[in-house]
Amino acid sequence: MLECYRDSIVEAGALDACVPLVAACRRADVPLFYARADHRPDGADLATAPTDTDRFFRPWDDEHRPPRRPSKNASGSAGAQVIAELTPQPGDYDIPKHRWNAFFQTHLELSVRTRGISTLLVVGGSTHVGVASTVFAGRDMDFDMVVVSDGLTGFAEQREFFVEKVFPRMCRVRTSAQVIAALDAAG
Repeated sequence: MLECYRDSIVEAGALDACVPLVAACRRADVPLFYARADHRPDGADLATAPTDTDRFFRPWDDEHRPPRRPSKNASGSAGAQVIAELTPQPGDYDIPKHRWNAFFQTHLELSVRTRGISTLLVVGGSTHVGVASTVFAGRDMDFDMVVVSDGLTGFAEQREFFVEKVFPRMCRVRTSAQVIAALDAAG
């Protein structure tokens, strides 16, 4: 959850869910992994696969072309920082990623496995993009994926579809209150 997406994070209610969830994880000594988009200002690491539309589902055409460089929120910019209310602390894991899937060519899998972790709580956005690709990958690597339904961002229609129709088939879906209660009960 990055500063450049603050408005959509707040609008989705994800910040209200994630602030107490992060606090509960810290109380229970659950390690935090911050997978965040990280792109070079020159665009040399952007995905090159062609698509039909932009992120708002507007078709590309001669006047509206795919970007060749990241937006003003490239690596190191203020917009590319984790949202202030969830700022990583010493000991948390920073997982810069160059593709939607947080496992793809990052140190996430190695870091999780070396800690002996088999269950991952997933929050973030966009649900139908980064969250979905990460959950699919984690499931295929035999991790127990738990999607925190009220800690997700993205378009409401896609978010609801994935939470109600896709994720329950491949993993567990819980609210932040359910996860917090389980963490507090275990601690």
